[in-house]
Amino acid sequence: MKQGIKQVKTARNGRFWWLLVLPWLLLPTTETSAQQVPQLDSEGRVIAPMPALLGDTVRVRLELQPDSLVAVPLVPAAVDSARLEWLRTPPTVRDLVCDRIGCIETDVPHQFNNSVMAFVTLFTARNRDYLQRVLERENFYFPIFEKYLAQYNLPTDLKYLAVVESALIPTAKSHVGATGLWQFMGPTAGDLRLKRDEWVDERMHPEKATEAACKHLRYLYGIFHDWELVLAAYNWGAGSVQRTMRRTGKKTFWDLYPHMPAETRNYVPTFTAIMYSMKYAEAHGLRTDQLRYQYAEPLDTLGLRGHAFDLRRLSRACGYADSLYLTRFNPELRRGALPAGYRPYVVRFPAAAAAHLGDVDRATLLAYCQPTAELPQPLGFLPPRLAGVEPWTSQAPLAATEGPRAETEAAAPRSRRVAHKVRRGETLAGLAERFEVSQQQLRRWNELPKGRPLKPGKQLVVFVPLPAAAPHRPVAPIAVAGPPVVAIAPASVRPALSPEETVARREQAAANARELARLQEITRQEKVQEARLMAIRQRQAVQQAAAEAQARTAARFAQAQAAEAKRNEAKAAVAVAAEEIAEPAPGAADEAPATYVVRKGDYLTKLARTHNLSVAQLVAWNKLKSENVVPGQRLVLRAPASTEMEAAPEALPQPMKSAAKVAAATRAELPKVHLVQPGDTLFNISRRFGVSVQLLREANHLTSDEVKLGQKLLVPQG
Repeated sequence: MKQGIKQVKTARNGRFWWLLVLPWLLLPTTETSAQQVPQLDSEGRVIAPMPALLGDTVRVRLELQPDSLVAVPLVPAAVDSARLEWLRTPPTVRDLVCDRIGCIETDVPHQFNNSVMAFVTLFTARNRDYLQRVLERENFYFPIFEKYLAQYNLPTDLKYLAVVESALIPTAKSHVGATGLWQFMGPTAGDLRLKRDEWVDERMHPEKATEAACKHLRYLYGIFHDWELVLAAYNWGAGSVQRTMRRTGKKTFWDLYPHMPAETRNYVPTFTAIMYSMKYAEAHGLRTDQLRYQYAEPLDTLGLRGHAFDLRRLSRACGYADSLYLTRFNPELRRGALPAGYRPYVVRFPAAAAAHLGDVDRATLLAYCQPTAELPQPLGFLPPRLAGVEPWTSQAPLAATEGPRAETEAAAPRSRRVAHKVRRGETLAGLAERFEVSQQQLRRWNELPKGRPLKPGKQLVVFVPLPAAAPHRPVAPIAVAGPPVVAIAPASVRPALSPEETVARREQAAANARELARLQEITRQEKVQEARLMAIRQRQAVQQAAAEAQARTAARFAQAQAAEAKRNEAKAAVAVAAEEIAEPAPGAADEAPATYVVRKGDYLTKLARTHNLSVAQLVAWNKLKSENVVPGQRLVLRAPASTEMEAAPEALPQPMKSAAKVAAATRAELPKVHLVQPGDTLFNISRRFGVSVQLLREANHLTSDEVKLGQKLLVPQG
């Protein structure tokens, strides 16, 4: 206002400035008068606003209460039903519900907000019939829930979770297939050992399903350690909740609330509202005398042990007019009956019904409860009807032919089972080559992990393929070698054979001869296989003897290695002889070593056998770190010049002979250091460096044949 008066005084200094400032002063005055809110007196009459001074630009801001519906304009497409219900509820009711929920002493979620208040209003005012139906079944199922919750040390108020899931209806089934009081899906029920078949579904068994739910809740609490997140994971899945937590970085349910689906968002508020509504049902007038309350009764049991059984006949035997009365005690029965030979099952019925049964024994009661009609059985397989193809009218034409497969071919074995005990140094590739099978088949038959070496002493099963039999030719329908039986002809008259029967007998004799030849061929192949296995065992015995002899030789070299003085003299001799060695003649050029390019399917054992070499030689000449080769790799199949000089020192000049001998003796005495590579075993390392396994163990102080990847081993030379 002062600013406006100051502007008026400034304008009076000159008429020119008055004409320029006057329109600018009139505009804010108009806006200010339009923005003023009419004020009412105590009697409701409108108070005339005070005329604003010229140039007054102060705008009036109307502060509204948070609960006022005028504060935020409501758009019909963006109305929050929970917020709207919160605004419609009187503040006194909200405060009362908030105080009651805060006074509940429990470990389960009981936070109060507008979402919880909306569901409290739903269960206590708008949909009272739903909660009254739940209250009728409360006394029947809650004792079972409380027993198992206390057994698993879980909060007792988790019993209200079954109300949220199924409204205490044991046969409830959702649109996605969740079934039972606790609404288990099929995979979850399988993980919790709940059996399901066409006769019984244990997801509807009150006690078994409750125990499974306690196990599942305890497992979820071990993951999240927060009951609000446990309830959300029970509805949405533990994996979905964990993925949302990792994606958003939130750790609590109400922080994750905007990122969850609508069903999971309403799950925890519904649980809190159900718990409050059932605890304060009398305060809201939900418990009335017109409700038909159900109470738990003492039960008796009847073990079936594989007998056929009809629950409706047992209901009539117990004196109930309703033949389906006992289904409330056995809700897991899907058809109300069980066939003969079914797994052991126990039927429950009220103990008060024993008075109607009298002194009848168990056998008589089971005989009475037999189904009057045969229980439905699965339909048999019917062959498809094809246009233009007539099915077999009887079994006679079908028996006259061999069908799609000959019986002899189906009955003949295709492989022979052989048990093999793994010896030291044997590999999967060597065994696959020996028995003419693939490595994948050996792994599948014996459940061997890929990339792990075989352990000595392990028992393997190998199915050795048998030679293929000769192709079986179809024979005539007559399959008997003897004369046919003629019912009309007298016993003394023997009819002559027709040409068709003669041809059939000849073909049958030829088939029998082929079958005999096939059996003889199988026997011969078995003998050849046995001889082959015997030769393999003999070869392994020879290799074992050679290894033992090599071990004794290595032991003698180890004793010579202990002489420190000889080693020093040998080093000095090598240094002196190296200076005396003359250069080789310029024309004496070494021959180029033979090379080989590895092809697909090649491996060192095969290449060594093909070129009359050993695996150790190929590894040493090509400086390989392991026995694995790849296609396209170039291998040297002849010893280099330096190796030939060491192997044949007689071909060298006299000055070089002494130096070569001294150098070889020195290298034989000095040990090498080997770094264990993937796939290396102590036996493979001993073969590669030409030493025994026993010498390797003694040199490295090993107590077993196991080596680790990256381990450094001392390899004695000699």
